[in-house]
Amino acid sequence: MSGPTLVIELAEPVSPAALRELRVLIVGLSSHFEETRPGFYDVNVPAERLGVEDGRGDDRRKPFPLPLLGRTSVDEELTALVGFNPQGEDWRRPFLVYLMGPGVGDENIFEAEYADEPEVVAVLGFRPTHTVNVSACCNREIDHVATALLTAAVIDVIGGVAKAELLDGQASVVADLPGLLGITDDDWMVLGTAEFLRAWVEQPGFRLLK
Repeated sequence: MSGPTLVIELAEPVSPAALRELRVLIVGLSSHFEETRPGFYDVNVPAERLGVEDGRGDDRRKPFPLPLLGRTSVDEELTALVGFNPQGEDWRRPFLVYLMGPGVGDENIFEAEYADEPEVVAVLGFRPTHTVNVSACCNREIDHVATALLTAAVIDVIGGVAKAELLDGQASVVADLPGLLGITDDDWMVLGTAEFLRAWVEQPGFRLLK
C-alpha cells in the first residue's frame, strides 16, 4: 500500500449477519466497489462521505455527520450512509478493506502477525481470531484522516479494537484521549476504540504511520 493501514482486532469470527452489515456500509460509502471475495473490498471512498471536506490543497475539514458520531442503531446508521450521488464528488480515495483469518483468507499472513504479540494480547484481553485491515492507496494528509474515520465506521458495525503504529512522540499526544485501551511496544503501538480514532483525528498534525 502507498498509504497508511489500520488494523481492527476481532475477538471472534464475523457472523454472516455482521458481514452483510459491513458490506452494506462499504457499498454506501463507496463511489466504486469491487468485492474480490466475501469480506474483501476494493473501493473508492470520497472523504466527504466520512464527514471531512477534501480541500485538495489545505485539507479543510467540516464537522462529522451524526451517523458517524455515534450509533443509534445499525439500521439507522446504514440507511443514513446509503444514497450518495457519486457524480457530485470529484475525489476517488482508493482503499482496500479486507477481513482475514482462519476460514476467510490470508490465513498465513494472519498467523505470522500474531506469532509474537504478547503485549497486544494482554491489553486486548483476548487473542484475536480475525482482523480487518483498512489500507489507503494514497498518502496525503486527507488519506490519513479518511483511513481513521473509515476504520471507526467499520468498528461501529462489526465491533473490534483498532491497532495503530505510532510515530515518534505520538504516545504523549494520544495518552489522554477517550477510548484509549493501551500503548504497547515501548510506545510504538496504540490500541483503541472507534471513539479513540475520532478523537485522535481531531488532534493538530494528526498523521498515521505509513
